[in-house]
Amino acid sequence: KLCGYLQKLSGKGPLRGFRSRWFVFDPRRCYLYYFKGPQEPLPLGHLDIASACFSYHQPEAGAAAAGDELTAFEVHSPGGAVTVLKAATRQDTTYWLQELQQKRWEYCHSLDSRTSPTPSDFSKGLVAKDNPGTILNQNASAERARNILAVETSPTDLVGEQAASQPAPVQGSAINFSLKQWSTEIKNSMSSLRKGSNENRRSIFYTTEEWELLDPTPKDLEDSMALEEKRKHVAEGSKGRRLTTAFPFDFGRIPHKARRPLKDMIGSSKNRSSSDSSPTEWCSGNGNRLVSELQLKYQSQQEELEKLKKDLLSQKELVRLLQQTVRSSQYDKYFASRLCEGVPKDTLELLHQKDDQILGLNNQLEKLNLEKDSLQQEVKNLKCKVGELNERLGMLMETIQAKDEVIMKLSRQLSECEDSTSSQSGAINSPTATCTNKELQELDRLKDNLQGYKTQNKFLNKEILELSTLRRNAEAREREWQAKYTSLEAKLCQIESKYLILLQEMKTPVCSEDQSPAREVITQLLEDALKAEPNEQPEQAFFKPHLVSEYDIYGFQTIPEDDDEEKLVAKSRALDLRSLSLSENREISTGVKWENYLASTMNREMMRCVELKNLIRCGIPHEHRSKMWKWCVNLHVKKFKDSAVPGYFQILLQKALEKPNPASKQIELDLLRTLPNNKHYSSPTSEGIQKLRNVLLAFSWRNPDIGYCQGLNRLVAIALLYLEQEDAFWCLVTIVEVFMPRDYYTKTLLGSQVDQRVFKDLLSEKLPRLHAHFEQYKVDYTLITFNWFLVVFVDSVVSDILFKIWDSFLYEGPKVIFRFALALFKYKEEEILKLQDSMSIFKYLRYFTRTILDARKLTAIAFGDLNPFPLRQIRNRRAYHLDKVRLELTELEAIREDFLRERETCVEKRDLISDDEEDS
Repeated sequence: KLCGYLQKLSGKGPLRGFRSRWFVFDPRRCYLYYFKGPQEPLPLGHLDIASACFSYHQPEAGAAAAGDELTAFEVHSPGGAVTVLKAATRQDTTYWLQELQQKRWEYCHSLDSRTSPTPSDFSKGLVAKDNPGTILNQNASAERARNILAVETSPTDLVGEQAASQPAPVQGSAINFSLKQWSTEIKNSMSSLRKGSNENRRSIFYTTEEWELLDPTPKDLEDSMALEEKRKHVAEGSKGRRLTTAFPFDFGRIPHKARRPLKDMIGSSKNRSSSDSSPTEWCSGNGNRLVSELQLKYQSQQEELEKLKKDLLSQKELVRLLQQTVRSSQYDKYFASRLCEGVPKDTLELLHQKDDQILGLNNQLEKLNLEKDSLQQEVKNLKCKVGELNERLGMLMETIQAKDEVIMKLSRQLSECEDSTSSQSGAINSPTATCTNKELQELDRLKDNLQGYKTQNKFLNKEILELSTLRRNAEAREREWQAKYTSLEAKLCQIESKYLILLQEMKTPVCSEDQSPAREVITQLLEDALKAEPNEQPEQAFFKPHLVSEYDIYGFQTIPEDDDEEKLVAKSRALDLRSLSLSENREISTGVKWENYLASTMNREMMRCVELKNLIRCGIPHEHRSKMWKWCVNLHVKKFKDSAVPGYFQILLQKALEKPNPASKQIELDLLRTLPNNKHYSSPTSEGIQKLRNVLLAFSWRNPDIGYCQGLNRLVAIALLYLEQEDAFWCLVTIVEVFMPRDYYTKTLLGSQVDQRVFKDLLSEKLPRLHAHFEQYKVDYTLITFNWFLVVFVDSVVSDILFKIWDSFLYEGPKVIFRFALALFKYKEEEILKLQDSMSIFKYLRYFTRTILDARKLTAIAFGDLNPFPLRQIRNRRAYHLDKVRLELTELEAIREDFLRERETCVEKRDLISDDEEDS
């Protein structure tokens, strides 16, 4: 699949530059769509590849030497528009050009050979058998020339579906610089300086020598913020006395400068001053001055620190003495006043001794603490001295290294002078020896340019050959279309002539209808409309349009064979569907949105999301329906499949075939009655019949309470069109055991009856006028809608709408049935309201769903006009009506038992039998 990242030149003026876009090729229309990213559902625009031509310029040798691998190529569209694109590498550029040429060649030849350009990538289901690959009738000589001129190349990781999981390639700032990007970068860098930010940001700080990315400490940030506040106050106070900047943002830089290694400073200063002064002057001047400034600053800071430490120690000592005096005075006062009363004198002396010992020990402890602090201070001082000595040692080592570099440089200069002297002497003997290296380099450069121009020449020759061939084919196709247009115009004139004659005959009054000329005209027109198309010569067949085929893409018969009246209606309906499909093709189809979404989920698991739900509601494309249906089914029955043993379906099928199954007889009777108008189930030898039998037998063995119910066969038949047998089996499990309530497909059809009553409530709420109209004429429309719910609209709507309903049904569940059932009534609400008797209303309800052809309008009504549509409301009403229906069934069962007892006792009623007994 041709998709990947490219850079597109867009914008105007200073904002013009290359922007990374995600490109996807759509083979249906030969369009190259481009999106903001792989996850975007809507394209920004498209390029018409079918009518475009390609070119690129060979880069100069200087650009190649500078490492400019982003080679641009141009897409020239009709009208003179030129789109400039860039790939990440030259290899990708060549690959894109080759693939776009090939896609254009295939698409244009598919038009010439009158085959569908839509890819037929079907791997599952019965519809996969009906989509053979496209057969191209290509020019053999032109194809050989194209193969000779083709350049073999392979894509990188930035091309293909796997590129969707990778980030977009970063654009070079020197190439794609713009004012908008520049201002964005400034805002991002200044956002870290905002007051109140608690995030740990990496801010950009600037030094006088070069740009650096540093991590400042919190203290440095606080100091810098304080300085910024002071600067703001000063600026506010001096407002009006000086001019302010015209920029809306502040360019002030944080004054913090990290301590850089001396070696980096020497290297950067040496590079900056090497063109102006010699290395010896730098070592003796700038280096000594920088070292002396650092030493003076360090010494002044150390002196201030020592003074502050001494003051702190003296204050601590004074506080300690005062606290000791207060404690001793309080202690003596306490003993003199309280403890001395009634205490022996010996005890008092002992207490005074112990008190003196405690005071002595406290004094000794304080002295030891002071000694400890002094020793720690000495250790710190020693460490500082060691650090100073290490710094001095490093400075001396760097100075020695710098002097060594100067010596080495002078030595190299001396050797170069000697070599130049010797080369000058040798040049006298051999004049061609001096330019040998330059000539070799020039020769290599010319060879590279020659190879590049050869590749460009081959590509342009191939482009000219293809364009010439396509031009000739387009001219021939234009001549054929002109002839076809003339033929169609003549046929249209004949139809209009017959139509006018018919109107004139219908206007003229006649005495007898049997002898009316209008009858003959109508009969002739009907015969012409229903006449089978004769076999024509190949050159004549092109001029006759084949708008209606015998079967649609799903295998359903478009025109019945028996009833002429029904055949005429079906042909009219097929022509309307064809007209709708042709009008929809003029707009951007949902196919490219699906291609883009599936490409974005290639390397990650597909999950339920709003974007996917909206895409499914618009309809799953024919080529992706097998994959998406299988994913939806697995989503709902994952817990069942995880608990089942491996080969569960085959085990059930084997048991159902080997052992007697009460449902097998009824299954065999219904196989050929399932979808008789679909060619996959039309005869006993059809492939779908055997698959249908296997799935129904396996399910009857899994769920013996249901066994088999009429309606299950149609559900399985629709599923088998896009799924294999086992997946269709799990699809049936999803519908019966997950989606629908219990007893929906049992003998009593309890769940189905409940849903009809729920639907009545919803119809009265959403479409009150129509509900009142039905009530006025006492029309029981549930006789029609019952089958809609039981088989999910199979054989009730046209096939295109049916499969769009099933797309949403398998993803969202049974609520979709209520939505579309109401949407069908709302679609034809005005027509139904015009009918004024119960018979005409009921007759119209039997076939009106087959007249609805616009799937887009119906979907908009179902998912837009009927909102809100909460599932909780449906569940509550189901629970309410379930109790009422169960009570009614209990009463019916009691009446049935009374009837059986009365029949046994009464001789006259013994010959009466019930409906169930008659069926058995």
